[in-house]
Order: sequence, then structure tokens, then C-alpha cells
Amino acid sequence: MTAEATNSPAAKPSSLYHLEAGSRRRKAAEKRFIGYGIAAIAAGLFFLFVLLFQIITNGAGAFTQTFIEVPVYLDAAKLDKNGGRNIEEMKKVTTFGYAPLIQNALAEQVADLGLDTELASGKDVKDMLSPSAPGQLRDYVLANPDSVGETLTFSFLASSRVDGYLKGRVSRDSIAQDKSINVAQLDLTDQLREAGVLHKGFNTNFITGSDASDLRPEQAGFGQSILGSFAMMLVVLLVCLPISVAASIYLEEFAPKNKFTDFVEINISNLAAVPSIVFGILALAAFIQFGGGTLNISAFRSSAPLVGGLALSLMTLPTIIIATRASLKAVPGSIRDAALGLGASRMQAVFHHILPLAMPGILTGTIIGLAAALGETAPLLMIGMVAFVQSQGSIGGFFTDPNVGMPAEIYIWASRADGAWYERAWGGIIILLVFLLTMNLVAIILRRKFERRW
Repeated sequence: MTAEATNSPAAKPSSLYHLEAGSRRRKAAEKRFIGYGIAAIAAGLFFLFVLLFQIITNGAGAFTQTFIEVPVYLDAAKLDKNGGRNIEEMKKVTTFGYAPLIQNALAEQVADLGLDTELASGKDVKDMLSPSAPGQLRDYVLANPDSVGETLTFSFLASSRVDGYLKGRVSRDSIAQDKSINVAQLDLTDQLREAGVLHKGFNTNFITGSDASDLRPEQAGFGQSILGSFAMMLVVLLVCLPISVAASIYLEEFAPKNKFTDFVEINISNLAAVPSIVFGILALAAFIQFGGGTLNISAFRSSAPLVGGLALSLMTLPTIIIATRASLKAVPGSIRDAALGLGASRMQAVFHHILPLAMPGILTGTIIGLAAALGETAPLLMIGMVAFVQSQGSIGGFFTDPNVGMPAEIYIWASRADGAWYERAWGGIIILLVFLLTMNLVAIILRRKFERRW
């Protein structure tokens, strides 16, 4: 035995600093997994950067607009034939009576500047101006009748083709078959820009204005749809917050655990995954056809923000209920037991201790649910929330007058042919993203402000 032990090969010494083959394989697999995670994050950030870059580059042009400064003589012989400055008489002059004044004024301005152009008359330069220019001049004259007989300089919107030319959206080659503008008008555009008559400026009307007809994309604004979405979000908040909090408190704190409550909880979870268009069909049948048709409730009409808000409320309720129940569950049971042990009733324990501690999570879930509802389009299309609205009728009709939401407005603009509408659709997406980011920022601030640690 001694001889065998002596002649046997010596065992290989092992050390804590020496990795065995199995350990090396595990560490290599761990490094590969970390690499996969870093690659996934990098890919996500890359696609996010590409998305934001596309949105900003395609939509930034909607916030600027081309204007033409034109001195217009407000001829009293055409605008106020009686000379009495009677508003009712002056209203009889339509935009067709104002258009020649603007066209001739622009042609005279071109002649006074001594610009070399083939365009000689007002009709030759009319396509350089927006069709909204006569209406803008008419509104000013009716608001200021004493200005008739004077020569005033107005800043009119340029046509979408001229605006697109300055933004690089329209080129000389692309207008070969375009009847809305010609090469001579583009040459004059360059000369007017050099003379300081034509310039680009911030488009305030895009943020505060309303929709326009297909022929006037340069006049279209997003402001009316912002009001429509704001009205719907108020409806969603007023409907969802009390109902979701009450349902969550009952299910979490008071409801007995039986098959019925299990059935309710399962269906709430399933409703959160139902496609949004289903809720749109439900709102169409319940609110418009039954409420507005059978019951003849005037507030339940197509395109009303009230109906749109109720449709979005049906979709948002399950999401907020789930978030609220999760917030209530996160409160330690010891707080509940301590309140009950000190003689508080079940309701006192809930409203005095549990609900205040769960409020940050409830508010966060509510705002995230509102942000998700803000971007929904399918339910709004189902209830006809695509009305062409130029102005808000009255404060009383804020919830019941026809209106349009931001996602639906973006959909409408993107479906139109002119490239200017496509640009404005991207600009609308920028405004919508700003709203969504603001709502998420508010959720973070509320969570940080009301959060309590235990």
C-alpha cells in the first residue's frame, strides 16, 4: 500500500484563484447575458432617437409659417358704398369683393419695388396668397369700420405652395404638373424674400387656431382639438376617479372572497386588455343610439366631448381600478391591524389611514390612465368625433357642442393629400407628445410629493 501510494500520480493542487472549467463557462454565460441586455437597451435607445428625430424634423415646420406684407388701400367705393359706416351694410360685401383689393395691392407693390417678373396683374399673383386672406381683411374691416379709406399694411398668409417652397417641401421640378403655382411665381417669391416683403415667422395660429378646409392647410390650427381633448379628459377624470376608487376599496377591503368576487376581478383584468375599438362600438350603441336616439337626450350627440369622454372612461376604468387595488395592497397590513386594534371601524381604518397612504399610487395610476386615453383614436372615430369645427360656440356647450380630439385631428390631417397637411400632422404629434410628457411628469411629481415610507 505504501508503494502504491508513492507511485500514484500527485493530485493537482487547487486554488481559490484558479477557475475551473464549469466556473469559466458560467461567467462567460453571465457576460454574454449582460451584453445582450446592453445591446437591447442600445437598440431601444437608437429606435427612440430615430423616432424623435423623425417627429421633430417632419413636424417642426408646422410651427413656422410664411407671411407676405401687403399695403392695402381700403377703397370706400367698394367696401362702403353708402359711406355711412353701417356694419350691416358693410357685411353685404363678401370676400369676393375684398380679394381684388389684395391682389391688386400686391401687384402694385411688386411694380413699386421694381422687381423683374413676368407677372403683371393681380390675378397673376393671387396663387401666392392664401385663400384666407380676403376673409382676414374682411374681419378686420368689420371690426374697425373707421379704417375704410386708409392704406394699411397687413400680414397675410402665403399659400401652402409658397410656404412649402421656402421650407424645401416644394421644388421647381415638383410643380411641373401643379396648377396651383408656376415657376414665375417662385421666381417672384425669391425676389420678395430678398426685398423683405415675404418672410417666415412663428405660427401662433397653429397652436391656438382651428381646422381649415382642404384648400387652406396654411390656415389650419390645432387649438380647437386641444380644447376637445381637454374636455374629454375632464369627463374621464370626473367619471373614472370616484368610480374606480370606490370599486377598488370595496373589492379590496369589504367584499367577501367568493366565486362572485373572483368572477368580477377576472373580468376587470380581462376588460383592461379589450381592444379600444370595442369600447367605441359600445359607446356608439349605448350613448348615441340609445341615449341620444331612443331616450332623446340632447347632450348625447355625435362628436360631443361628453360622449367621447364617456367612451374613453369605459376603456380607462379597468386600468385605474387595477392600479388603485395595487396601491391599496401595497399598504402594510400592520397599519390596518393597528387601526382596528385601537378601536377604529373598518371604514375609519380605510379612509383615515389606508387611503391616504395609497393616494400617491392612485394618483399616478389615474394620470397614466388619462395619458393612455388621451392618445386613443379608434373610439373617437366610432362615435364620429371628427367634426369640422372652426370655433367654440359657448362655454355652456364646452362638453356638448361638436368638437374633435387631438388624435382624430392628426388622423384627419394625415389622410389629406397636400404635403402641408402631412407636415401639420407631425406637428400635432409633437403637441400631443408634449401633453403626454407633461402628464407623466405630473404623475412623478405627485408620487414624490405624497409618498410616505414606512
